[in-house]
Amino acid sequence: MDWLWYSSYFLVLIGLSGYGFHRLMILTLYLKHSRKQPEPLRQFEELPLVTVQLPCFNEMHVMERLLDSVSAMDYPKDKLQIQVLDDSTDETTEICKAEVAKLIERGFDAEHVHRTDRTGYKAGALENGTETAKGEYLFILDADFVPKPDVLKKTIHYFTDEKIGMIQTRWEHINRTFNALTRVQAMFLDGHLELEQTARNRSGRFFTFNGTAGIWRKSCIADAGGWEHDTLTEDMDLSYRAQLKGWKFIFLNNVTTPAELPVDMEGFKSQQHRWTKGSIQVCKKILLDIWKSKAPLFCKMEATAHLTSNFAYLLLFLLCFLIYPKQHSELSWLAENGISEHLLNFPIFFFGSVSVAMFYIMSQKALRPTTWLKDILYLPLLLALGIGMSVNNAKAVMEAIFNHETSFVRTPKHGINGSEKQEKAAFKKSRYKAIKSLTPFVELAFGLFFTVVVVDNVLNANYVAAVLLLPFPAGFFYTSVSSLSQQLPSLFASRATAKTPKK
Repeated sequence: MDWLWYSSYFLVLIGLSGYGFHRLMILTLYLKHSRKQPEPLRQFEELPLVTVQLPCFNEMHVMERLLDSVSAMDYPKDKLQIQVLDDSTDETTEICKAEVAKLIERGFDAEHVHRTDRTGYKAGALENGTETAKGEYLFILDADFVPKPDVLKKTIHYFTDEKIGMIQTRWEHINRTFNALTRVQAMFLDGHLELEQTARNRSGRFFTFNGTAGIWRKSCIADAGGWEHDTLTEDMDLSYRAQLKGWKFIFLNNVTTPAELPVDMEGFKSQQHRWTKGSIQVCKKILLDIWKSKAPLFCKMEATAHLTSNFAYLLLFLLCFLIYPKQHSELSWLAENGISEHLLNFPIFFFGSVSVAMFYIMSQKALRPTTWLKDILYLPLLLALGIGMSVNNAKAVMEAIFNHETSFVRTPKHGINGSEKQEKAAFKKSRYKAIKSLTPFVELAFGLFFTVVVVDNVLNANYVAAVLLLPFPAGFFYTSVSSLSQQLPSLFASRATAKTPKK
């Protein structure tokens, strides 16, 4: 049994350390290529017509803000078409109608396209809107984004190169400092956008549209086969299909588009579940085509690491079942074979944990050179949250593997951009809540289990192991308690409402 447990344990850790090694490769590529800032071939003599597409579903708190910011963009009115692609079933539809009417009165070419059939969800709405889009260039914005006035003038001229199919801007975060969760999310996204996207794009590897805050050439979308809705991440799917057709993408890390982060754990989990499941769906759909293509080997290998990266959550979930038996083994198998446990643990720990810390420290230092030391104080919470999310995201991976169908679950947005007191009051009053699940109870059980494991190590004087295992109970308690604190009050409130006699 020692041999069985140790084999399983180290295979899982080797898999996790492999993804850690990949982070170091991304970091190396970033340091090597980050200064290669792309430049447009030339300037358009006459600015082209751009269609701004705004897909939305039940976004009553943010649509006015979104349309105000779009109308404030520094781009000629006669070269701008605004499409509100509305699938809403609540007051959002009336808000959109009223706001679009105001834009038309101000001289904008604006239209409100409302669907009662949500076929294809966001991909279906974009596909439907593209049929009537007048512009050759489509600027896509989710409802929680607030584009800056100069975003189009800073990006459109890159399309003077006929090979460019898409331009992605970097996200900024309106409510970064709202709470600890938004601070950690911002660090996660900063690492992805600043390091991963920059490194992949500047080194000639595949990189993907992030679903929003980017501009597509309409003919590129058509050439790649159009928007398809057989995955939950239609943006990633279309990106790979377009690049396999030979189209080039550009990532502009110096052009930013602010957005609102989910402020509650359930909203964050819902978003992460969709992104994780969708990426595995795209992996199953497109990975073989990538390896059949004529792309260079280094591109194929990077795409494979990218598309399979969320399997790390499944490995992390499996690790949770292997840690305790491994710790109580008598190490006989290793000792008999003359192998030091520390000799195996150190490189695995380095690539699995230290590399992650280096990755996010570098992203904060690159983006916030004057305040990055304060930002990395949240690094332990980031590592704990990554562990705590393993149950939620491993579930998403398994659903994708076994083709379990789920709908496109939107991330609730609350229009948070005022004072802290006003923001928290607005969040509490919002009717938009994430879908509840049993996942927090599983996470709570894991938190209790790992508390026992940590205490057991302390009692047995295994202090190093106890310290290294602390992120496990911390992460699981953080994700579970944060979710349950949202679920239980609303559950009790609904029961109280049900028991109240009707007048």
